[in-house]
Amino acid sequence: MAKHRIDAVKKNLTRAALGATVLASGLGVTAAAHADTATGVAAATAAKHPATAVAAHKAATDDRTETKVNVTADQVLALAKSQVGTSENAAGGGTKYQQWYAASQRAAETIARDGGNRTAYVNAPWCSMFVSWVGEQTGARPQVGWDAYTVAHAKWFAANDRWGTVAKPGAVVFFSWSGSKSLSDIQHVGFVVKDNQNGTISTIEGNTGNGKVEERIRPKSQVVGYGYPQYAG
Repeated sequence: MAKHRIDAVKKNLTRAALGATVLASGLGVTAAAHADTATGVAAATAAKHPATAVAAHKAATDDRTETKVNVTADQVLALAKSQVGTSENAAGGGTKYQQWYAASQRAAETIARDGGNRTAYVNAPWCSMFVSWVGEQTGARPQVGWDAYTVAHAKWFAANDRWGTVAKPGAVVFFSWSGSKSLSDIQHVGFVVKDNQNGTISTIEGNTGNGKVEERIRPKSQVVGYGYPQYAG
């Protein structure tokens, strides 16, 4: 497994929340970590700043959409699979997924929600950014959603009544390594390729423990739930 890296710029405030480095206003913390490592400040920010937690939920519900897309699950999975092997740099960043997100409209919205600045996303944990990028590039983003914080991404699906416990190809799968079923404990995210019918699922994920986009086989016991994009066909 790639070595865990944390760069604390002003204060070392690491917490068990994965999928994004979300900066609390005025703290100026930058963290980089693989998806298989619990790190980040989003959970701590929500716990210490209830207004931020409320804002995060409001962002999820306000971002709901009924927009239909002419994109299939197969098309989304094909693009995701084409990215297998893409790796981060020694600083835990440098991927096109992080660079795209840092420059996106959604980054501005999540900065308003969580604090911080665009630069922080360039070396931040990027599993949710990878999922968001695939959605954007295929034209499925209104259904796949976009966020850098896995918990907020999952809550967006739940707020739109597109959340469940059945593995489906093209679904967005959210993990908690402890086996928790609480959305607040989500640590990692990827795409479901298939249900292997043996207690495991095949996935494509960004920001794995190897710092890459990889195909993985995961036990269902680590799955919190699934978000269901409304694909065409």
